[in-house]
Amino acid sequence: VQLQASGGGLVQAGGSLRLSCAASGDGFRSYDMAWFRQDPEKERQFVAGIRRSGGTTYYTDSVKGRFTISRDNAKNTVYLQMNNLKFEDTAGYYCAAGRPVLSAMRTPGMYMYWGQGTLVTVSS
Repeated sequence: VQLQASGGGLVQAGGSLRLSCAASGDGFRSYDMAWFRQDPEKERQFVAGIRRSGGTTYYTDSVKGRFTISRDNAKNTVYLQMNNLKFEDTAGYYCAAGRPVLSAMRTPGMYMYWGQGTLVTVSS
């Protein structure tokens, strides 16, 4: 599976962006998908995840109520709608595909495929 992330950019605090991650290759429907983010000086952190059926989603506490992850299995695409963006949301955002056990869904090492990242910059 190859992943291509897009949709990043510069936005003012309080604004919105929608990230997309398009998958090519076989088996998109069989993978759980997630978004992570990373600052240059920090470790990659889990932002949101969605199970392969699309029925269950997970979020890190700092984005709950502001971000929404969704997927369209017919289009082989996962989305991250980000509303009410804050300066601290500034980071490179990476989509990932894998089959982690539920308890490890927030662990980067459990994902097999990664997109190239898209930069989100929030101005205060």
